[in-house]
Amino acid sequence: MADQLPLAGIRIIELAGVGPGPFCGMMLADAGAEVIRIDRAGGLGAGVPIDGERDVLLRSRRTISLDLKNAAARDIVRKLAATADGLIEGFRPGVMERLGLGPDLLRKANPRLVYGRMTGWGQSGPYATLPGHDINYIAVNGALDAIGEQGGPPIPPLNLVGDYAGGGLMLAFGMIAAILSMRTTQRGRVVDCAMSEGASALLAGIWSLKHNGMWADGRGTNLLDGGAPFYTTYPTADGQFAAIGAIEERFFKRLCSLLGFEHDRDFDKPYDRANWPTIRAKLEKSFRAKPLEHFERLFDGEDVCFSPVVAIDNAPSNPHNVARAAFVEVDGLIQPAPVPRYEGCVPRTPHMWRENRDRNSILHEIGFCPDDVERLSLDGAFGVPLANELAPSQKL
Repeated sequence: MADQLPLAGIRIIELAGVGPGPFCGMMLADAGAEVIRIDRAGGLGAGVPIDGERDVLLRSRRTISLDLKNAAARDIVRKLAATADGLIEGFRPGVMERLGLGPDLLRKANPRLVYGRMTGWGQSGPYATLPGHDINYIAVNGALDAIGEQGGPPIPPLNLVGDYAGGGLMLAFGMIAAILSMRTTQRGRVVDCAMSEGASALLAGIWSLKHNGMWADGRGTNLLDGGAPFYTTYPTADGQFAAIGAIEERFFKRLCSLLGFEHDRDFDKPYDRANWPTIRAKLEKSFRAKPLEHFERLFDGEDVCFSPVVAIDNAPSNPHNVARAAFVEVDGLIQPAPVPRYEGCVPRTPHMWRENRDRNSILHEIGFCPDDVERLSLDGAFGVPLANELAPSQKL
């Protein structure tokens, strides 16, 4: 029998948000945690035109919709928090306190509660209450400035660096670290996760290069930013792209040999920046001369650090991804499979979000009977009552 996933038995309450918060919830749920997502009244209601039933970030949760402006709805949140190991929220600083759902109050009822706070700027500082998005959060720590072509403007790296890596993934790590501590101390704590700081932490390796004289100011001029001719992409004859990461000398030498440059003296000193323009020009000419398929055959099994640049739509059919079952299909929707993998554990098959899928069962678990649910509906705890939820005397 397969072992349980590592977070089995942990309960997390997730207050609805977009981007990094849901990604954190997805990562925790994929690892086996029971995540109860509290959606805004009427469904997602986050101002983003995304169909929740097609939103991969919302997979594998239990769900209930609540109107947090309603006192009874806020009481439900308090009752759920009293049963949980952790809670994650992504409101601006002070909002949860004004709702009566701040960490001090919730931990009076549940001292073991780990309270995760996801914001762009953190809970303090001059930017703390300002709105922003990924591009803003990575603009102030050097990350955005470092990404782009030489002589060109900074290029947003999708919203991977701030929202997902510096935000959602960092909060998931912080939640698990704090929950491990709670298991020892029996005390919860607040996890203050700022996307701007999380993205800054991702630059630790670049700071190391800088301190060792291996990183210069100016995007597109360095070892890992596309400046080096052995760590960049090259267009091929068929309009595709080849990705080359032959940083180490032995990989670079093998690349040069396979491309016919083993005796070309211009390739003798690849780490001398003065040689980079010449090396790049020759490599680019070589790659432009043949289609991508030619290089896939040429480099097959070779230690040259080559990969084809695969479009998102084609990624699920890439042979390595197929062999690893790196993508799954759920309700007709192709999506990344849960990661990472755990020895002895069968990955959980995700299920897609459904509005209020688990409302009644969640409420029953914290002591509400069917009559209570009907009363809560009439009182507006779930938002504007639906006609089929009204008591017979209330129906038209």
